[in-house]
Amino acid sequence: MDIRNAANPKDVKYYDTARLRDEFLIQELFSSEIKMVYSHVDRMIAGGVSPVKPMKLEAGDELRAEYFLERREMGVINIGAPGTVTVDGEAFVLGTNDGLYIGMGKKEITFQSENASNPSKFYFNSVPAHATHPTVKIGIELLEATRLGSLADSNDRTIYKYIHPMGVKSCQLVMGMTVLEPGSVWNTMPTHTHERRMEVYLYFNMKPDALVLHNMGEPSETRHIVVRSEEAVISPSWSIHSGCGTRNYTFIWGMAGENQTFSDMDPVPMEAIK
Repeated sequence: MDIRNAANPKDVKYYDTARLRDEFLIQELFSSEIKMVYSHVDRMIAGGVSPVKPMKLEAGDELRAEYFLERREMGVINIGAPGTVTVDGEAFVLGTNDGLYIGMGKKEITFQSENASNPSKFYFNSVPAHATHPTVKIGIELLEATRLGSLADSNDRTIYKYIHPMGVKSCQLVMGMTVLEPGSVWNTMPTHTHERRMEVYLYFNMKPDALVLHNMGEPSETRHIVVRSEEAVISPSWSIHSGCGTRNYTFIWGMAGENQTFSDMDPVPMEAIK
């Protein structure tokens, strides 16, 4: 498990490109082995696996726990071919873009692809939990699709909320997915910060030669990170988080922190961005 320390915005303004990428960019998430990054920002773990054989999720030495979800909860979204997540002996079949919430206290979690030659791509976020909530499969076809933006503003998009207070319940984890329509390239602009929550974006469904310029930093000291398909970016609470792609794309957002209020954000006026 890769460990990432929290970053002070006063320091980040002096980071060069390599340092920004080392601290905030997560790459190579979908290999045959489970890859995890532990951020000290709200103790978020972002991970992924594309299994060619059953892969069991282990706590590792970093968590100092008997099992991974001893003190945690997690959300999983499969962005690859169909596969199965088995939780304490109960199998949940996840098609493409299906999700799964797994509550604190579940001891044995295994990821398996339906077809090893066309594997699943399981992406997950995990955060500390204080109570146990039921494990629930989240079928993409059952989610309410919220259409926002416009082609004229280059942000015609559909939002799917997987784990949130009005849907599948959790302690503090919130997860969802935003799908940009062809011709739209901007996400989360006008942008915002939320001092009470951090966020991780996973970008995917991009052509091999496509990229997203992920904008981050304080509104008056913005920076960007070049992100390619199936790469993620850690966003501290003090940082803006928006992106502009060379073409449309999809991204999964995962949040954790003080509250779960989706609208609890501090808008940044366009004239304040530098």
